[in-house]
Amino acid sequence: MKSYWINKTPNGTELELREQPVPAPGPGQVLVRVRASSINRGDMMGAIKLHSAKGGRPAGVDGSGTVEALGSSVSTVGVGDRVMFRAKGCFSEYVAVEATLLTPVPACLNWEQAAVIPIAYITAYEAILQFGRVQDGEWVLVAGASSGVGVAAVQIAKICGAKVIGTSGSAEKLARLKALGLDAGIQTRGTNFAEEARRLTGGAGVGLAVNLVGGSAFGGCLEALTDFGRLAVVGYVDGQMLTGLDLEPVHGKRLQIFGLSNAPLSTAARAVAQRGFEREVMPAITDGRIVPVIDRTFSFDELPAAKQYVEQNTLLGKVAIRFA
Repeated sequence: MKSYWINKTPNGTELELREQPVPAPGPGQVLVRVRASSINRGDMMGAIKLHSAKGGRPAGVDGSGTVEALGSSVSTVGVGDRVMFRAKGCFSEYVAVEATLLTPVPACLNWEQAAVIPIAYITAYEAILQFGRVQDGEWVLVAGASSGVGVAAVQIAKICGAKVIGTSGSAEKLARLKALGLDAGIQTRGTNFAEEARRLTGGAGVGLAVNLVGGSAFGGCLEALTDFGRLAVVGYVDGQMLTGLDLEPVHGKRLQIFGLSNAPLSTAARAVAQRGFEREVMPAITDGRIVPVIDRTFSFDELPAAKQYVEQNTLLGKVAIRFA
């Protein structure tokens, strides 16, 4: 089968197309023929941590497709089922996936729409609901709102009845986000977004901040929080992993800080998030209140060009990869 691997280079990372054997599903796994996948910044950036430029690893971490074969002890799905999933190596024609990490694809979604959901929307579910515990009428700040997880966070917060502030360096992206329900946008270039967020909330601050930017936005997100506020640290597209932490507001305002990542948790822990997502968010996708936002779709053969497009940082939402 064809499979893209990601390698470290002196200037970052590059994708390499290889021929690999079709994997055999192990116990509790299924073999999926991949029909579509999506590009996730964390997957591309995480490859920079590879110890060697020679070995590399299979790229792609979510997708959609049809079940082709079942491993032992699998009874929850059948051959031919349409599924979406999180797994390593989703930029391959076939992938072995844990059966507990499969979600049925509803009839209202095409392959590309289904493929962009698993990482972005489950991560956003964790930030907004599972750990963020957003309440109806609460203010939410999404720093980096135009990213895949950012758009998903805006959409999920809105179906929960929250009032959402988003930040972006682009006024055009903020205008497009308002069409998705964003209540207020802050263009970050030349702006103290924490002060503006507090002004927009009448001086009270936000109950939940979701930081998809990184260290450069960490202090502002803390400053924007109200008493008992929560801060979700999700991404670091700015590359800034180290940041100072003023402890006074953390304990003075009784703040809570938690991290989210696609870094491997146990399969059981990932399945808990997936079941919660299916229960609390999938109904809104199925009935059309949430529509996955795809900025652009590339073919499987165009995947290196798609990676370059994502790295230009001009997109809103997700980039989908369509397989033949």
